[in-house]
This record gives sequence, structure tokens and C-alpha cells, in this order.
Amino acid sequence: MKPQTPYIPKNKVRIVTAASLFDGHDAAINIMRRIIQATGVEVIHLGHDRSVEEVVNTAIQEDANAIAMTSYQGGHNEYFKYMFDLLAAKGAGHIKIFGGGGGVILPSEISELHEYGIERIYSPDDGRAMGLQGMINDLVERSDYPIGNKLNDELAHIEDKNPTAIARLISAAENFPDIAKPAFDEIHKKNETNKIPVLGITGTGGAGKSSLVDELVRRFLIDFPEKTIGLISVDPSKRKTGGALLGDRIRMNAINNPRVYMRSLATRQSNLALSKYVNEAIEVLKAAKYDLIILETSGIGQSDTEIIEHSDVSLYVMTPEFGAATQLEKIDMLDFADMVALNKFDKRGALDAIRDVKKQYQRNHNLWDADVETMPIFGTIASQFNDPGMNTLYKSIMDKIVEKTGADLKSTFQITREMSEKIFVIPPHRTRYLSEIAESNRKYDETALKQVDVAQKLYGIYKTIESVANVNLNLSRFGIDSNEILKQVQNDKSDFIKLLIGEFDRVKMNLDPYNWEVILSWDEKVNKYKNPFYSFKVRDKEIKIATHTESLSHSQIPKVALPKYQAWGDILKWNLQENVPGEFPFASGLYPFKREGEDPSRMFAGEGGPERTNKRFHYVSAGLPAKRLSTAFDSVTLYGNDPHVRPDIYGKIGNAGVSICCLDDAKKLYSGFDLSHPLTSVSMTINGPAPMLLGFFMNAAIDQNCEKYIIENNLQTEVEERINEIYKKKGTIRPKYQGDLPEGNNGLGLMLLGVTGDQVLPLEVYNDIKIKTLAQVRGTVQADILKEDQAQNTCIFSTEFALRLMGDVQDYFIKQNVRNFYSVSISGYHIAEAGANPITQLAFTLANGFTYVEYYLSRGMNINDFGPNLSFFFSNGIDPEYAVIGRVARKIWAKAMKNKYGANERAQMLKYHIQTSGRSLHAQEIDFNDIRTTLQALYAIYDNCNSLHTNAYDEAITTPTEESVRRAMAIQLIINKELGLAKNENPIQGSFIIEELTDLVEDAVLQEFDRITERGGVLGAMETMYQRSKIQEESLYYETLKHNGEFPIIGVNTFLSSKGSPTVIPAEVIRATEEEKQYQIEMLDNLHKTNENKVAEQLHIIQEAAINNQNIFEKLMEATKVCSLGQITNALFEVGGQYRRNM
Repeated sequence: MKPQTPYIPKNKVRIVTAASLFDGHDAAINIMRRIIQATGVEVIHLGHDRSVEEVVNTAIQEDANAIAMTSYQGGHNEYFKYMFDLLAAKGAGHIKIFGGGGGVILPSEISELHEYGIERIYSPDDGRAMGLQGMINDLVERSDYPIGNKLNDELAHIEDKNPTAIARLISAAENFPDIAKPAFDEIHKKNETNKIPVLGITGTGGAGKSSLVDELVRRFLIDFPEKTIGLISVDPSKRKTGGALLGDRIRMNAINNPRVYMRSLATRQSNLALSKYVNEAIEVLKAAKYDLIILETSGIGQSDTEIIEHSDVSLYVMTPEFGAATQLEKIDMLDFADMVALNKFDKRGALDAIRDVKKQYQRNHNLWDADVETMPIFGTIASQFNDPGMNTLYKSIMDKIVEKTGADLKSTFQITREMSEKIFVIPPHRTRYLSEIAESNRKYDETALKQVDVAQKLYGIYKTIESVANVNLNLSRFGIDSNEILKQVQNDKSDFIKLLIGEFDRVKMNLDPYNWEVILSWDEKVNKYKNPFYSFKVRDKEIKIATHTESLSHSQIPKVALPKYQAWGDILKWNLQENVPGEFPFASGLYPFKREGEDPSRMFAGEGGPERTNKRFHYVSAGLPAKRLSTAFDSVTLYGNDPHVRPDIYGKIGNAGVSICCLDDAKKLYSGFDLSHPLTSVSMTINGPAPMLLGFFMNAAIDQNCEKYIIENNLQTEVEERINEIYKKKGTIRPKYQGDLPEGNNGLGLMLLGVTGDQVLPLEVYNDIKIKTLAQVRGTVQADILKEDQAQNTCIFSTEFALRLMGDVQDYFIKQNVRNFYSVSISGYHIAEAGANPITQLAFTLANGFTYVEYYLSRGMNINDFGPNLSFFFSNGIDPEYAVIGRVARKIWAKAMKNKYGANERAQMLKYHIQTSGRSLHAQEIDFNDIRTTLQALYAIYDNCNSLHTNAYDEAITTPTEESVRRAMAIQLIINKELGLAKNENPIQGSFIIEELTDLVEDAVLQEFDRITERGGVLGAMETMYQRSKIQEESLYYETLKHNGEFPIIGVNTFLSSKGSPTVIPAEVIRATEEEKQYQIEMLDNLHKTNENKVAEQLHIIQEAAINNQNIFEKLMEATKVCSLGQITNALFEVGGQYRRNM
């Protein structure tokens, strides 16, 4: 395909871009908005997880020509139709809607949406035919129409604060000044007596102005429950293309409020920080009688002071990183600003910086008699929720506005006296942790090489003595017995032999005694695996395992094959860097042998209501002794929301995952599986709301054991009466399992639906059951918030608060002796899904893992207590490095945990789950996907992964069907049960290429650790979006090679079928039914009514715990018994802050 030239718009086109969900969609819309911008469009980018209402309000306030969205399976029909209806209802039916979402939006649905009035939904085949720029050209050309060329009585509506009218007047002034003139003459006349204050905010680019404005708006709305606020935010236009990135809205959470109007303007001229229409925009907002107007400029240089001509009170925002103090003499705004915010006050040297700025301000304003400490310079950390410095700044601004303009805005906001202080996740003196790990690991490798060299020399001398003396030597812990040898040697050789023995002893001084022991015991180790049975002790119990399996040809196939090395250097090197499975550094696996009767396969499900997923779980695990249940949740649950009738939520209920919003849902979901059984383990793929889902799960497991106790003690009738009495008193309907129980479900877990064990059993009995249950449950909750911020984006809370919740869960696990449940699954899967290559995936994931280690250590936890609760989750693609991703991860982790952190053996073991790559599931020739998945599963099994999930071949286009899930499970069952070579448990050891790849990848990961350290560790790198940018770059690189055919993909860009391999339309589409959605909403209403009186009290308890630095998860264990997911999420937003999106 030849390169396309961008379309040149005839009008000034403004487009709102956003993603309704997360994951690859966020990366995709980011790439799209860059191309749209470069095509000369002003883009207002909102990022991921945006509701229809937010997108529509933005488009209306910004007077956009179009909205460009990416959506996702499940809910996209409702989402787009609701958007169309809402625009029409708000008088903005002219705004065009464009969308895309990969192969999951079916051709029939695309036609239906086009008929409904959606301008265009692009399919993957459109992308292949038109190319990226071609699609964008089509989108921009369709959106290229004038806005503001006609005015129809907008003036009459602006005092009602009608956003459509306000927006249109501003557009008319911007685009058609002549047409706007009469209306603006009238506005100017109206405003002559107007006293509405304007706060001007300016500052250097990247100082955090948008986050700071958001925090000011949030405080204003709390401070003045009746007042309104108007914002105008200016960003620069690009001189080359005329496009602009209007990126201030994405950072703001507080503005989605009926009392706030916001308009982003592009400068539309080079070298200026304000648009020339900014004055008209302010005039419109004054005429609309907003109580306060905030004007935010684009980033400015040292000499720009334009803002003060437009504002009554001005604030200059800068950071401590301004260079030498003499630079301050050049900053013009320090002469004119009423106050200065030194934002990002957690940066190095902030205290010196604020002192310098205060002195400069004092000089500029000739305030020699005033105390320098009283200068209006404020240290702030706008990115930190409830920052005390922000509180002080807000109060001072409001006081200044009242003082200078006499406006009726007397603030009653409570402020505390303390200064801004960063709540550090990783203490500043520990930010080099990744380079320390890299150095420690390299030192181990270096020492190993030196020791290997010594051992090899010793072997040479030993062999020389043997051949000269012509005797068989006996070795002992002390070396060679010289007397024994000299007795047997002819006299003429004795001097030479003495010399050799002396040399042997001298060289041996340089060998670590531990390594000599390794050499001495090598033969014994080899024999252990040659004997028919390998025996070892676990907790004083002897376990015997057969070391061979017999093939159909009656060959004895060893489960573990050892090298046939003779030389001591080779033997030592192999022991120090490879070793047998179950021994440090665990290159070939964590345990001496794989568990019998428990394959690594996981049963994966998540669709509809809890009952439907429960049925699927029983279907896929039927006949298998170990029940390893992996749960996918719908996006309503993933974002911590409750089911709701609002169409953009309603459409997502139970689609592409299961809907779980309360404890009863969790009980139904896992009913019929004994959650305390040693062969049951449950993994939950959830991040932001992980603590709440974990609370539901733990309580479901506890109540199962209460149920067993009730049955053992024949208390059923008594308990049933007690429950009926509770519901009779409340007058609400008790929840029940919808439909018949599936085959294999014995009903365990359903007896106490609608109540908890502590309501029907004596407290001491209940507490005893609770203690035992917590010690028994096995499973994982994903919870890894770092990779969310870097890649997938199901973040809901501010990153610091989310990390604190994770720490609270781990702390609770230690105190309650939860030993078999992982408090986090540190995930690279989502980093790979967003487009990272295997080395980046591994490096970022391990770096995130070590960040949790450092954070938990800084909270005073012991590494041997929390180490075993950490687990990992990787994606396996088709690249060569994926052949060694597990062994490299195990090696790096074990070496660091042992040598750097001094952890015990259990904490040195990195346990990981593999999911085959979702990125290599293509929507064309989907049958070929099973071939890719098979090869990836082979990589994973040969590398001895701890558990494995094979994707279904049709997942590129729909929620997997029963047939495709069976096929996916069959892939790994066939490898494990039928493939002869897989009977051996270390098949890739000893391969030259595997050893080469291992060294190469290990080295590359440690180099990436150093790069992250240079950026201030994982959290420092996240601030500049290092990880996110790298992932997106790698994603684009792959997509480009795929698009131009340099990277061949069979059935996608080469070896196409006679029909051209179009996107496949699924034969069976799995969507949640109306009944399931309706029931979830009814059940939730009943829950809210039943627990009405307890909810407020429980929410207050968790908020208090958050404010007073107590363990929040401990309180969540109680709150999750009565509250729904959405209730808890919203209560925690108030005390922990909402996640702030990035570009």
C-alpha cells in the first residue's frame, strides 16, 4: 500500500477522542488521536473508561464536530445508540459519531448502528483496505463542516447556563468573528457592570497546571455547594499542521459536574500562550453569570505575562527544577503574579527552591519589611490526594479573590497547618533498588565464573596427577590425600607429584568450600535421578517419586535428564547457573518433580450472571480432580461499579466477563466447589476493586465452612427458621440461585445466601471457622496496580491509595496466616497485550515485583512473610525470547531474593502463570489461531510454568464458546498427556540456543533495570510515562511491520485464502441476556433495601480506617458482607482520590 497524504480540512475541525474501556483500546485511540492531530484537527482527548455522559457533555461544551470512540465487545451497541440519543436530547444531533473496536463489532451490528444514525464504524477490514491514514482522512473529511457560521438566539439562553448556547457563541467568535459581532456588542454592554472574578493561571509546560486546576475545582465545589465555575483552558496549535492536542480535560476528574463548564481553546497562532479569542470566551462566561472563571494558559517561557491582562487574580505555577536561583531573576511573572505555586514539591531540592523563590518575590515586590516566610509562595503536590499544600493554596486564592474583587466567595474551607509532604511509597534513599539488584546479580555471575575457572584448573591438575601417578584418586572434603598417593608412586616421580599436590592445594584455597561440596556430591546427585525412586522429606513425611516413565516401546524415559559433564568447571557452572528443578537458582523449575494429578491447566470462564459462569466452571472442570478456576469479570465490575439501568452500564453487564457486585454473587459463582479443598484454587483477574472482590471471595469461603458445620451438627432447620425470621422482619426478598443447579454442583455455598455465618451461628464458632478457612483457601487475586497504570488502565483509585490497599491486604494476610493465597499476581500479560515486546514485558514486570518488595519492606513487613504471597503472570507470544521467559524470571528473582534481600528458599521461588498471547489471536482465518496457541503452550510447558491458560481460537471475535474452550483446554491436555517428550520435565536444559537466549534475555532485563533507575525507579519512570511510551512505541513497530508485510502472519498478511481471508464472523455470539441483566439490577436493589441500616455505618468505618491510617482491608472484610461493590468504591473515592488519567 503506497503512503497516503493527510487530508487538509477546509474548516477548523474539533474532534473528541476517547475509549469506552481499557487495555489495547487505550493504546489504539492514542495512536489514532496522534494521526487525527497531524491531519490538522484540534483534538480533545479524554482517555479510557469514559461514560457516554462524560463524552457527550465534553463534545457539547467543546462544540466539537465529531466524536471518535473505540469500544469493545459487549455493550457497544447500547453505548453508541445511547450516545446518539443523548446528543439529540441535548440539542446537539449535528455532532457526528465515529467508532471502531476490532473484530468484536459484528458486520450486522455495524449496519444496524449505521442505520440508527452513527456516522461510521470502521472494521479491521476497512483498516486493511484504507490504511490508517486513509481511515483518518475519511473521518476528518466527513467531520469537515463549519461551526458557528449561524447564530440563532443563543444569547437568550446563556443566563440559564445552557452549554450548547455558550459553546456556540465562543465558536462563532473564534471561527466567524463578523457574524458574531452583533451578539458580542450586546454581551460587552451587558458585562459593563459585571464584577465576576477571573483567576488566571499560567506557568511552564509540564508544571502540572491541569492537575492543579482540577484540585482547585474539586475544593471549590465542596466549599461552595451552590456556586458555579467556568473554565477556559488554552493549549498551543502546531504551526506545521494546524492541529492541536487539547489535553487538559484528560487530567481532570472534578469537572464532570453540572455546576462546571469547561472549554479548551487552541492558540491558532504560533509563539503565544493565549488564543486571541480568549477575551470573548471570558465575556461569554461572564454574561452566563458563572460565579468564578478560571483561565489556564498553555505552557509559557520566562518572559510571557499575557495572562495578567485577562485576569483579576493571577497564579504562576512552576516546579523546583528551574535551574540556578539566578534564573528566577528572568521570570517576568514573579513581578506580576499574586501568588506562586511551586508544584511537584516532592522533587529533589524543593525546600531550597521555595526559599529562593520567596527571596526573589520579596526583591521584585520591594517587600523588605515583611518576613520572607510570609511571601505568597506555596509548595504543592497536586497529584497527591488531599495534599495540605493544595488546601493552603486554595484558601489563599479564595481570600485573595475576595480581597481584590469583593466577590461573594468567602471560603470556609478548613486547612491544616502542615506543609506539603510526599507520602513516599518507596523511601527516597531506596530509589536505586533496581540497579542494586542488577549489580548484586551481576556480581553473583562474575563470582560464579571465577569459581568455575578455579574448578576447571583443579580438574586439570587432578587429571594430571592421575595420569602421572597412574592411580585412582580418592577425594575428600579436604582435597587429595597426599600420603595415600605418595605410598603408591615410584620414587622418580614423587617430587613431581608433590609439586602437583602442592599446586592443587594452593589453587583449592580459592575455591568456595560450598562449591567443592557441589563437585564432591555430583555423582551422588546424578544417581538420585538414575535410581527408580527419588525420595525426599516434606514436613517429616517421606515422599517417593518414580524418576522414569515407560514409553510404548518400553524405553525408560527419565523425568529429569542431567548433563554428562566430566570436568569440574562445567559441572560447577551448570550447578550455579542451571541446576536441577527445585534447586537454586531454579532455572528449570521450582519443585524437584511436577505434581501428580494436577496439570497446570486452568479452567477459564466469565460471562453473564454468576449462575451462567458457575455452570461453565462445572462444565469445563467435570472429571478433573483439581479445580483451578480462573474468573474474568465484566467491565462494570472491573471499574468498581454496580449494575445500573443507564444504557452505557446496562449494555456491559455480564458481557466479556461475569457480573459480580456483592457477596451473594460470589457465593453463587463458586457454589458447588469446595473453596477450602487443597485441590481447589481460584484466580480472579481484577485490579482496582481487587480488595473488595477478595472480601467477597473470603466471606463466601467462610460461609461455605459455616454451612458444613451446620450440616455436621444437624442445625439446618434451626438456621432456616432464623434466616426466614431475618427476612420477614425486613420485608425484602431473599436472593436465590437462578435456574437449576448444573451437573456436578452439590449446592455447597447456597444455604446462607442473603445472610452471613455470624448471623446464624454463635460468634466463637464463627470466628473459629473464619481462622481455619483463611489458612486453607488457595488462589490469586490480580491486584497489580502498577502494570495497570503502565498498560491496561483498570485503575480506579489514585496510584498511591491503590498501593496502600495492596499493602493492607498483604499485611492482613500475614497477621491472619493466609499462606496459600497470593495477595497479588504481578502481571506482564497486560503489558504484552498493550504491545510490549517480550524483553520489555519481563523487565517491567520484574521491576514492578521488586517495587512491591521494597514497598512492603518499607512498611515493616518481613520478606519471608510476604515473599510466598507474591506470584507472577506472563504472556507467551511467538517470539524466540518467549522460549526462556519463565527460566529467566526465576533466575533473576531467586538470585536477587537470596543475595540482595536474604530471603529464605520459599520466598526465592518465583511462581508464575502463563496465558498464551491474546495479541496473536487474529480475526482472520481464526482456525490458525489454535496452531499459534499450541506452539505457545509448548514453550510454556517445556519451560515448566506453574499454571497455564490457553486462549480459545475465537476470542479475537467473541466471548469463547463451550466448543472453543474445550479445544483450548485440549491443547494443553494433549501436550501433557500424549506428547512423549513432555514426560521429561526439563526438556530445554542443555540446548545451546536456550542457554544463549537465557544469557541474552537476562542481560537485557538487567540493562532495563538500570534505565528505570536513571528515571527514579518504577514510580519515578511512571511520572514521565516512560513505560507507557515504550510500550506504545513497540506496539506501533509491530503493527507497522504487520501492515507492510515485513513480519509475515499466515492468513493475515500472507498465504491468504481465495476470498482474501476476510475478518471471520462468529457462528455463535455470547452476550448476556436481558433476564440476567434485569435480575442483577433487581437483586442489587433488594440487597440495598435489606442492608439499608448497616451500609452507612460500614462505609463510615472504612473511611475512618483510611483517614486514620489503619488497615482498610480488615474493615473491608466486614463491609463486603453487607455493601455492594459500587457503594464501597464511591466511599473510598472520597478518602483515597480517583485515578488521574494520562495521555
